[in-house]
Amino acid sequence: MKAVHRLATLDDARRLFELRRKSILALAPKGMSVAQAEIWAANLTVAGMEGKIREMEIWIVALNDTVVGWGAVHGDQLEGLYTDPEFAGQGIGTELLGMLEGLMRERGLPAVRAHASSNAEEFYLRRGYQPIGLRTPAGAQPVTKRLS
Repeated sequence: MKAVHRLATLDDARRLFELRRKSILALAPKGMSVAQAEIWAANLTVAGMEGKIREMEIWIVALNDTVVGWGAVHGDQLEGLYTDPEFAGQGIGTELLGMLEGLMRERGLPAVRAHASSNAEEFYLRRGYQPIGLRTPAGAQPVTKRLS
């Protein structure tokens, strides 16, 4: 199956909201408690997702017209990267991250920054990101990667 990338539209808001929630509830407990994952999953609404689509550049990855992941960037900041748990471990997140980094590189950005949740920290470190600064109060580790 060939992955197709496209920018998200407001029509995608509910689908992206649901994928995010499903991803957090299934995958985040590998690095945090179930209660913490439930709180994180609940901190966004469909209306909030619509706001993200308006404010950020959100890219969707689809296989055979099925949305299997999405990632958001805003300037030099990676604002989110989520994979449908049914497709986790199949390279979807890695491929999407590479595509987003490529866009940022083409724009002349020297580095990308992100806040890695405890369940995703190793994912980023294996892909060349380095920890910077102290963890956030929510436990996310600020990370960066040189793009040049």
